[in-house]
Amino acid sequence: MIDAQNKLFIVGSGPGDPELLTIKAYKAIKNAQVILFDNLINDDLLHLAPKECITCYVGKKPYGEYVGQENINELIVSFCSKFQRVVRLKGGDPYIFGRGFEEWLTARAYGIDVEYIPGISSMQGAGMNAIPLTHRDVSEGVWAMTGMKRDGSFATDLSLAVRSKSTVVIYMGMRKLHEIARAYVLYGKGDMPVAVIQNASLPQQRVVQGAIRDLAKICEQDNVCHPAIIVIGEVVNMRYAQGITAVQQYVI
Repeated sequence: MIDAQNKLFIVGSGPGDPELLTIKAYKAIKNAQVILFDNLINDDLLHLAPKECITCYVGKKPYGEYVGQENINELIVSFCSKFQRVVRLKGGDPYIFGRGFEEWLTARAYGIDVEYIPGISSMQGAGMNAIPLTHRDVSEGVWAMTGMKRDGSFATDLSLAVRSKSTVVIYMGMRKLHEIARAYVLYGKGDMPVAVIQNASLPQQRVVQGAIRDLAKICEQDNVCHPAIIVIGEVVNMRYAQGITAVQQYVI
């Protein structure tokens, strides 16, 4: 029987820069007794925790070994049976392709109280590179999707997103660069601007940009790989907008 006072905090740490942590997430980490953390969180955040806090790595490195979701669920239940404040610390936002709600469901199934603390999503890190996700007369919305489904297959929704005038943001798509480019080329949109942002918001971040038909080539030439997000749409060209001129043309 798990004590009613024991609680799991599912916390988003943002795209990487520790200063983008929310105040609520900061307080959860400062008071944590246990932290289960992913590969993409900034290690500086662990220094915020109390000295006696137990930190447990449960992440997945690109193309390497990882802790399976079933094992993570078991650890959550085990730690929550012994400690009152357990933090599940994830990069970006836990509910945007972060499996955060799967862990919420697991905890609730065992009667564990859960608090979700949102984080700044990785796709919002694009804005730090002068790429807005939406902009009047340029983008009618945002599609956020995974490039690879649970079984490893390509995300079929991209064939629908290609037809829209919205910005398309693809997570976990670096293994599917050729398929992504092909979807746009087949629809006659091979010239659509694309940017690939690696390590968004961090000092070592890198951004490559070009036409979607050349997606695989520009990533290979500049050696850009995971972790990265792919932003597709006319908003990518806003990086070249110059100061007041770019603003004035949209003033009514």
